[in-house]
Amino acid sequence: MEENKPHKRRVRYKGTHPRTFAEKYKERDPEKYADTVEKIIQKGHTPAGMHISIMVDEILDFLDIKPGQQGLDATLGYGGHTLRMLQKLDHRGHITGLDVDPIESEKTRVRLEQKGFGPEDVTVRLINFANIDQVAAETGPFDFVLADLGVSSMQIDDPARGFSFKHAGPLDLRLDPEHGISAAERLKTVEKEELIGMLEENSDEPYAREITKAVLERRRRKRPLETTTDLVEAIEEALSFLPQGERKEAVKKSCQRTFQALRIDVNSEFEVLYQFLEKLPGVLKPGGRAAILTFHSGEDRLVKQSFRQLEREGVYSQVARDVIRPSAEECRRNSRATSTKMRWAVKA
Repeated sequence: MEENKPHKRRVRYKGTHPRTFAEKYKERDPEKYADTVEKIIQKGHTPAGMHISIMVDEILDFLDIKPGQQGLDATLGYGGHTLRMLQKLDHRGHITGLDVDPIESEKTRVRLEQKGFGPEDVTVRLINFANIDQVAAETGPFDFVLADLGVSSMQIDDPARGFSFKHAGPLDLRLDPEHGISAAERLKTVEKEELIGMLEENSDEPYAREITKAVLERRRRKRPLETTTDLVEAIEEALSFLPQGERKEAVKKSCQRTFQALRIDVNSEFEVLYQFLEKLPGVLKPGGRAAILTFHSGEDRLVKQSFRQLEREGVYSQVARDVIRPSAEECRRNSRATSTKMRWAVKA
């Protein structure tokens, strides 16, 4: 006789609202708790474990997808953009979705399949979008390409990934946790001027020297920065000279910028973007369209410079003259959309 398995109770939380990622079991099950998820979205928040795709209508309007076309989502993520593009194709055509995150890409593949889009409609590849030329060599050129350069909310919200200073967890920040070195390992060997440059160039951090001094001092005292909390404490120490009335907000902003700078560094994001932009025209069909979403000035500057230079050379027939921004209503519903900029280009 088979023994009954003991019932596993869900995580309990104190008070009236769940606070930690583990406690937010309803938010992480949007199919079952759709009403709860919609209430959270209406308040302008992103449900835990979920990602709200940004500027979907603007992207679809520009890409002008037709049934029978071949498309590339260079940054698959949660698959929200991909789903809407697949719906435009209406099971006539194909999309290849790329991601370096083995954890989230498999979840997305299953999610799309549950929505009715299987391998005949979409192929999920575990590959960095810097290698789009390798992908196109197998699939042929694309009618449309989308790249959303933002980090997915699922990664930010999960403390185990170490992307957010708001959650205690390992100081990792890798998009692919199976390769490369973590931010914690990076900080064990980085030199003074290198760290100052990283903070200034990757996030325009005004207190780069003070934060660097605090990080190196902790290292000298054998207090390594192993967790997100350790890094936050170092930043608080670095900015302790500020007047108390200014300090809290300054620490918050410096935490945001420092985590961004480290994430860009450990994932070689600028180098990857350079390669992607250089190879992009070669994977587009004549008349093919490309849309890119950026989330900070460094990314947007690279995209703008590449598009305009290649337009001057006759590679692109048209490029966006100005950035396209999300609507005020979208920003109200999704606060993570506020820094988004969209640029586009059409292959000659």
